[in-house]
Amino acid sequence: MKIRSILWTVLLVSVSVPALAQELNKEKIKAFFSPDSTEEAIILEDPELMERLRNMPNIEVGKGITFEPQNKLYKMTMRFRMQNLLGFDFDKDFSLTETEARVKRLRLRFDGYIYSPKLVYSIQLGFTSYDTKTLPNESTNFVRDAMVYYVPNSVWNIGFGQTKIKANRARINSSSALQFVDRSIVNSEFNLDRDFGFFGEYHKALIGNFNLAAKGSITLGDGRNWGNSKNTGFAYTGRLELFPLGRFKSLGEVSEGDFQRERTVKFMLGGAYSYNNKATRLQGQNGAIMPDGETRNLNSYFVDFVLKYQGFAFCTDFMGRACDKPLFTGDPETCIYTGNGVNVQTSYLFPSNWEIALRNSTLFPEKKVQAIIGYKNHNQTTIGVTKYLIGHSLKIQADASYNHKSEALDPYNRWELRFQIELGL
Repeated sequence: MKIRSILWTVLLVSVSVPALAQELNKEKIKAFFSPDSTEEAIILEDPELMERLRNMPNIEVGKGITFEPQNKLYKMTMRFRMQNLLGFDFDKDFSLTETEARVKRLRLRFDGYIYSPKLVYSIQLGFTSYDTKTLPNESTNFVRDAMVYYVPNSVWNIGFGQTKIKANRARINSSSALQFVDRSIVNSEFNLDRDFGFFGEYHKALIGNFNLAAKGSITLGDGRNWGNSKNTGFAYTGRLELFPLGRFKSLGEVSEGDFQRERTVKFMLGGAYSYNNKATRLQGQNGAIMPDGETRNLNSYFVDFVLKYQGFAFCTDFMGRACDKPLFTGDPETCIYTGNGVNVQTSYLFPSNWEIALRNSTLFPEKKVQAIIGYKNHNQTTIGVTKYLIGHSLKIQADASYNHKSEALDPYNRWELRFQIELGL
């Protein structure tokens, strides 16, 4: 009972979504914590209020420590999280080739509003070597998100600054809400990551439980913290999400697994397309600079599906990249990775909050780049086990992966074992 009382006190302090600062009434909130965590942690009586919470741009609900003056001219919610990782790589003879032991992610985040609850900001900083790798143009890389949003209501919002491009499900999900130690090899190759520009979202309930969400952006096209580009174009991205049976509980579409244990079947079908005009980097928003100052037009496409029901979760992602000239005459050893990939994963969360998950990911490079990439296809199968102590905020994870590259030109690691502790506030 004492733990439940403490959690309730923290919840009342932290459920303070910036755009609702003058509207959120504690008397409208009923909360309970069931011993087996099979129920939702928060139940809101007001449907409109729930939609406002659900559709906040880039905001995590119900976490952190909030500060607000009596005059209510601003509000700030502060959060942090860290991931401590231990990993081992082995060759085909199961001989150890590499050991990884480090703080992989250490993030500090501030969300809130200034002047009006409709003027929302979101800031996220990264402090580990994984987060702050120097960019190819030698720019520093501490800032992950720095956004200002105008949020007039629960239906739409617009934002300006730097944040994640809303393209594929796997990348939109926070790295704090994953079932495995990290995202798949398919996402690593084809995701669009972050960029600077204008962003917009539109959420609408149509007929009955049928909901849709439309998201779009116009960005620089060179990735986060790039600064400036010469003689290049912009990246144009659009995404559509359909929820035929209603939205997931507690933002379930942006967290992996079914921790909320949906009482009825819920699923989402999403798709996105991005055109990066005159890109200067090999992966668009990621990768090295193209040789000899050349540019290319990159087309990226994404289709994803998520289903959850009573602790069972299934999702699949198909994504790829196309370019009419992926090779470079002046540098025959460099290419743009064109082709596609498929990721499939499923899981079950037991009443004890132990979860077992299985993922299979395969990359299919286009034939004309296979000789440079070094394989015909790359398959990775991963099994993961997670113990949730406080949802995704405090969990212990372990996973094991097996890699196979068809017609590989060079030796590669076959086995990977990883252990990670995630802690966040």
